[in-house]
Amino acid sequence: MWTSLACALILCIGVFVWITAYMVSQSGETIHEVGTIYMSQMSTQLKLQFSLFIDSRVAQMEELVGRTAAGDGDAGRQSLDEVKASARGYDYTYLGLYDEDGNGTALFGEDIEIIDEDAFLDGLRRDEKKVAAAKAQSGEELILLGVPAVYQMEDGGRSAALVAGLPMKHIEKNLSLDIGETLVYSHFIRKDGTFILRNADATEDSYFERVLSYGQSPNQTPQKMLRDIERAIANGADHSIVLTIHGEKRSTYFSPLPYSDWYLVSVMPYGTLEEPIMALNGKRIATTLAGCGVITIVLLFLFFLYFRMSQQQMAALDEARKKADSANRSKSEFLSNMSHDIRTPMNAIVGMTSIAKSNLDDAGRVQNCLQKIELSSKHLLGLINDVLDMSKIESGKLTLNMDRLSLREVVDSIVNIVQPQIKEKHQQFDVFIQDVDVEDVYCDGVRLNQVLINLLSNAIKFTPAGGTIYLSLRQEPSPAGESFVRLHFYVKDTGIGMSKAFQERLFEAFERENCERVNKTEGTGLGMAISKYIVDAMQGRIEVHSEPGAGSEFHVTLDLEKALIQVEDMRLPPWKILIVDDDKQICEDAASILREMGADAQWTLDGESALTMAQERHRAGDDYEIILLDWNMPGLSGLETALQFRQQIGGTIPILLISAYEWNHIEQEARRAGVSGFVAKPLFKSTLFYALNHYMGIAPEEMSSPEKEMQMLSGKRILLAEDNDLNWEIADALLTQLGLVIERAENGRVCVEKFRRSEPGSYDGILMDIRMPEMDGYEATKAIRAASRPDADIPIIAMTADAFTEDIQRCLACGMNDHITKPIDIAIVIQTLQKHILSGEDHSSSSK
Repeated sequence: MWTSLACALILCIGVFVWITAYMVSQSGETIHEVGTIYMSQMSTQLKLQFSLFIDSRVAQMEELVGRTAAGDGDAGRQSLDEVKASARGYDYTYLGLYDEDGNGTALFGEDIEIIDEDAFLDGLRRDEKKVAAAKAQSGEELILLGVPAVYQMEDGGRSAALVAGLPMKHIEKNLSLDIGETLVYSHFIRKDGTFILRNADATEDSYFERVLSYGQSPNQTPQKMLRDIERAIANGADHSIVLTIHGEKRSTYFSPLPYSDWYLVSVMPYGTLEEPIMALNGKRIATTLAGCGVITIVLLFLFFLYFRMSQQQMAALDEARKKADSANRSKSEFLSNMSHDIRTPMNAIVGMTSIAKSNLDDAGRVQNCLQKIELSSKHLLGLINDVLDMSKIESGKLTLNMDRLSLREVVDSIVNIVQPQIKEKHQQFDVFIQDVDVEDVYCDGVRLNQVLINLLSNAIKFTPAGGTIYLSLRQEPSPAGESFVRLHFYVKDTGIGMSKAFQERLFEAFERENCERVNKTEGTGLGMAISKYIVDAMQGRIEVHSEPGAGSEFHVTLDLEKALIQVEDMRLPPWKILIVDDDKQICEDAASILREMGADAQWTLDGESALTMAQERHRAGDDYEIILLDWNMPGLSGLETALQFRQQIGGTIPILLISAYEWNHIEQEARRAGVSGFVAKPLFKSTLFYALNHYMGIAPEEMSSPEKEMQMLSGKRILLAEDNDLNWEIADALLTQLGLVIERAENGRVCVEKFRRSEPGSYDGILMDIRMPEMDGYEATKAIRAASRPDADIPIIAMTADAFTEDIQRCLACGMNDHITKPIDIAIVIQTLQKHILSGEDHSSSSK
């Protein structure tokens, strides 16, 4: 380990030393590149300023010529006088006229000698912008500019151009070429190297002589440098060199000037860039050494820290190993429990089947076996569903199908599902609805049912016989906005409760409290984990409050979008209605809803006071017009109260029995007691409206009942698409018992063909399996919907083992009306067929 540390330090120092040496070696090239870029930009700016200066002066002369008329005699002389006056105002020291042959006449100023006269005059003849240098008799150097102009000359001829001269000092002043506060100074030279403009630093007549006399370079001779310069000037190209003159390194840049054959030579002392870069190099070296020191310290610190971290990692690994062992034990226990939980109902199914076979002549014994087989099968199906759901959750594939649903239908469905279990355990069950104004929302109805059924199933399992279970629903405004509503679901029981320690891990998978009472109760420990995941996916929350021996209360909060649908105006006549229930909250909520719909509602908590109130109203000749009577009350029960009401008051006042339980087993007794009809709890606004609107003024023998609704399905023709012979046999037997006429299609293709060959209206509905050979249920449904027939909208209900939410969503998306999961529950099949077949007939009748 120490060897590794030493090697790391040596490697680090070596790398830093190499980097420093390399950067120092690159500094010279960097200075040259930076200087070249800087000088190039400065030359570009100077050339631009030179161009602007020449353009502005040429524009002055063109403007001067343009506003003076050429002519002979006095008019011509007057024009020339005006030109001369204006030219002097523009600071020109020379003005002359030149003809096509190059002969010139000075209008004012000293006679001049034009340097490179031929090139200058040729440019004027071609109407090019051209400048030239000239020298006056006094020795003053001028810069000449010319523009085309026609005036009468002294010899009587006509001029071709007007030429004006400015002192060279104007260029020096405008371009700031001399050494001053700027870093760069410049010269103007001709192609042969002679100076046109020079600053005070140059005393030679030729820049080339200056290079040969004083120029030095570590890599080139003066002659080689001069040849490179001459080659670049001959080619009209830019050129950059670094040379030493009088012991000073200078970055020099050559660039051609516009409107002339001149070159701009820009010079910048090398030290201007070299000093800060070399200073930077020194700082870099110092920083490198400091960095080496810091890294050395850090490495030493990390080295010593490594021991502590390694110890912590070893401890963490040991902890991870323990957790892995614990997880393996948990999985082993789960598999062991699952093996037990699965084998228990399987043993019952196999055992009861064998007993039934051995007692075929004992109908009662066979019936008992079949009931136990049915219960065991449902329990086994629940275990399988929990395991499959948990698998989808852990793989991240559990999705939500947000669709419109009725809260009333959700609660009604849940109540119907849990009633048999509650009845079997002789428990008390009630449903409370409070402040529910919005009954239709967008939600995944299947998953919401799953959560509530999980909570109620646990309440039923862990509540002893005679205990009480409550389901409550309350609404309030949602913080998510006016288009949402907040729902509060409460599931409360008087069961065995839970310890505080177990509540903290209640929603973890495979968790069950380790106590004797819980261990005797079958379950996977997955229901709460699945419920928590679903509620979280809906962006809600689930909470639990419980104490051992005092029961538990689960609270689910969801913010759901309101379903903006056109609802019927729920208004009732001002009927006088009496509500009788031993629960004050139910009475107050029901009375409030009825008053909101326009009725005059009163309530009382027991049968005795209800009879007293009814008798008083009867004696006053102001009878109640309808009575809502709870079935299960202390003291006088609902049936006893109804019987005494008929005996004491008589009449045909409708008495409606309200209960959260099924009334099939008490319907005949209730009819004999004078009950007119039944209303199922919970008492939603729509439940009360449709119940009262339906029963008011109708004789008891005309009342609807579940048996009558079952009879309405009798004779309906159903086309069943099912490829599996055993599944067909089961479905045919169960559905035929309901009076339905079943016709089989062996696959989707046969189903479509039979539908197309049939007369419109021959079938009342289609039960469609999904996974079939030749054509699956999805394709068959699409083909039927695409048919050009008046009954192409026939109810099509999926009946399949594909039970996940995405399966249901796909069925609905391809045109099916609903979804039933295999193994089929005959009660759900009946409910679904009634919903789509009977309601469709009602709608059809009403439309007629």
